[in-house]
Amino acid sequence: MPVPARLVERLTRQHDRSRFDCGIDPLNAYLRQQARQDAEKHVAAPFVLIERPSSAVLGYYTLSASVPSIGEVAPELARKLPRYPQLPVTLIGRLAVDVRLKGQGCGEYLLMDALHRSLTHSAEIAAMAVVVEAKDETAAAFYRHFDFRPLQASTRRLYLPMKTVQALLG
Repeated sequence: MPVPARLVERLTRQHDRSRFDCGIDPLNAYLRQQARQDAEKHVAAPFVLIERPSSAVLGYYTLSASVPSIGEVAPELARKLPRYPQLPVTLIGRLAVDVRLKGQGCGEYLLMDALHRSLTHSAEIAAMAVVVEAKDETAAAFYRHFDFRPLQASTRRLYLPMKTVQALLG
């Protein structure tokens, strides 16, 4: 079976991060200066979109474990959950696509890859939802398009229950 031209893999030293530009300086700086350190310290797991044979990063996202307290959860969600003080979730901390690829579906591709990895690992390490912290209203609208809902009242912190992730991915 041939290897796909575009694929998502864990960030390594071999990936060229130098030309990545998503148009948002903090996201560019994170990829260039912090992402590998976070991976080495097991603070976040960065995954990058590349197109073979190049090693240039075209997009990326990070995954990590998170535990919001029950008090941080919207009351309508909290009523449906066990009364634990904290809830295990998978956090998509960052997701960005190079400006040269905007409008080509790469953001959706990265999100689906992140959701797939989250679902796969939730069977082994419990996570009741995937949570994102949208940087701005444009990002929040992107996530809401995939049925993410506010985790808290009137914030850009959104969640998607694992049951919904499973249904979305089939």
